[in-house]
Amino acid sequence: MQPSEEVTAKRWYQGLTGYHWLVLFVASCGWLFDTMDQWLYVLSRQPALRELLAREGIAPTDANVGYYSGIVQAIFIAGWATGGFLFGIIGDRLGRTRTMAITVLMYAGFTGLSGLSQTWEQFAVLRFLTGLGVGGEFAAGASLVAEVFPSHARATALGIMQASSALGNMLAGVINLTVAPTWGWRWVFAVGVTPALLVFVIRLFVREPERWEEAKERARMEKKQLGALSEMWHTPLLRRNLLVGIGLALDRIPWLPKFILNAQLRSSTLRKILEKTVWIFEKLERLVHPRLLVLTHPGLPSRLNGILLALAGLLLILPLPIPGTNSPPAWATLLLAIGLIERDGAFVIAGYLALLATLVFFGFLFVGMFWFGMNVGAWFAASQPSG
Repeated sequence: MQPSEEVTAKRWYQGLTGYHWLVLFVASCGWLFDTMDQWLYVLSRQPALRELLAREGIAPTDANVGYYSGIVQAIFIAGWATGGFLFGIIGDRLGRTRTMAITVLMYAGFTGLSGLSQTWEQFAVLRFLTGLGVGGEFAAGASLVAEVFPSHARATALGIMQASSALGNMLAGVINLTVAPTWGWRWVFAVGVTPALLVFVIRLFVREPERWEEAKERARMEKKQLGALSEMWHTPLLRRNLLVGIGLALDRIPWLPKFILNAQLRSSTLRKILEKTVWIFEKLERLVHPRLLVLTHPGLPSRLNGILLALAGLLLILPLPIPGTNSPPAWATLLLAIGLIERDGAFVIAGYLALLATLVFFGFLFVGMFWFGMNVGAWFAASQPSG
């Protein structure tokens, strides 16, 4: 008879180092502030929309406030879903820590900017951008904890991190009770900027997980790309999980027009749509690859690209009530971001050109507005009948 193996029960916290506790604290704060910023909107949306609707000449009745609140909330949730998807890919390629820092900065910054909204449309756009950060941070924080903690402690650590979201809900209530009665809803959103301070802790003390570094090196040796969407379709396990997830999602009734909800979609059609989607992403992945590396060098080029990306983002969030003014800076931001993430100098050049076109467009726009402002008075005076 073979000797029996001694089985010793290990408590979940045994073997953890100070660094493990730091990661758990940072990730829990990320989730806590994430839900705090979500609930700051929920608690402040009625006074915010009453004021914003009145500014646009829309009667701030309960019915109108409820209607526009639903639209803004739907836009926010769309941003949340988009952020979870996009930053899941970015997290695989850029790293968990960097992605978490970016997403925390996004949801904190755009929550604060929500307090500067002058129209309900601006409010909705800023909530969408906040949603991008919220969805992205959920994914990045969970991945960071899962990859840093050992297997025996992982489940409990993730449970603690998710439980911290309840503290965020309560903190939002405290902020609303103490700030809103005295300073109003705009200052409630201003308080939502404070989680941005967490970014400094992340960048200074939290490093990329060893598992991610090993996966990155393995992918480099095998000449593969981390975060490749095509892997979800070509890997049997991932493909099965993808189809099961889509099936579960389709079982829910989304907020869509009735002619779309009532449309019959056969399984063969869905398969063709998914195959076409995978084909498109495969083409995009072949199009984007490291080249012209001098334009993405970590030195001066990276600092210059960061400044230009910030400029494009600033132009994107300008509250201009003119249709089409968001598209040029959005393209510049997208192209520069892809170029920097993938170290693709060709996309960086395309981003430069898009930003140059954006600056020219805004230049003509502001010159035109100035000229119109200078001459409108003269036109009005000339149109009046002489006394």
